[in-house]
Amino acid sequence: MIDTILLPFQFAFMQKAFWIALLVAPPAAMLSCFLVLKGWALMGDAVAHAVLPGIVLAYIAGLPLILGAFIAGMGSAVLTGYLAENSRVKQDTVMGVVFSGFFAVGIILFVAFPSDAHLDHILFGNMLGVGTADLWTAGLISVGVCAVLLVKWRDLLLHAFDPAQAQAMGLPVKVLHYGLLTLLSLVIVATLSSVGLILAIALLITPGAIAFLVVRSFGAMLVVSVSVCTLSMIAGVYASFFIDVAPAPTVVLILTALFLVAFTYRVQATKAASRRA
Repeated sequence: MIDTILLPFQFAFMQKAFWIALLVAPPAAMLSCFLVLKGWALMGDAVAHAVLPGIVLAYIAGLPLILGAFIAGMGSAVLTGYLAENSRVKQDTVMGVVFSGFFAVGIILFVAFPSDAHLDHILFGNMLGVGTADLWTAGLISVGVCAVLLVKWRDLLLHAFDPAQAQAMGLPVKVLHYGLLTLLSLVIVATLSSVGLILAIALLITPGAIAFLVVRSFGAMLVVSVSVCTLSMIAGVYASFFIDVAPAPTVVLILTALFLVAFTYRVQATKAASRRA
């Protein structure tokens, strides 16, 4: 019985899958709290799709894929901000146009310049094929992103709730804005080898949404979000070994199930409070 329980930990590819899960969960979960409060769910999804042409161009140029992904993600985010500020079109509309265009360019480039990389692995991740270099990349990004978020969380929190108030208090609003976009791009690069571009949005939104439903203070929200994301990723990788499915969608299904549980809990708690009142 014990041998069966510990079986997934005996394989090197599973050990690396568990490690990448532990490395990418904290920064993604912490960042998700800010994205949920700021209403940037679409931004996270959009940036995740927009990095594809950068990945393909980096491969063609012989550069690190993560460099191309980061440049494309930041470039598309900056372009979106510029167009939104200098036109009457709302930001969500601009995001829909710019990021879908970037994604389409990425698909065309990928087909036009065949590579050794599988499109499925880029879009949906390849957690069971994670290499040592991927672990180092994810680890360094994780440490850097978590450090920035922990040091600047008060400023970022005020910026998320009330940018006008943050500016009135003398905070560098534009630095905070583009700094958050930079962190978002970095986390997407870190999750590229684990859950891929399509499912990255689940790690960037669902943990924060779950925590938002069950707690009322931001500190508790961070703790719950990181705990939920980490446990979901470990459980997803572990369960996928026995049911013979891909780890990334298994992780997403677990997060979705936990969100539904949290939503039900909040609805019931609200009804109970109304009856007592």
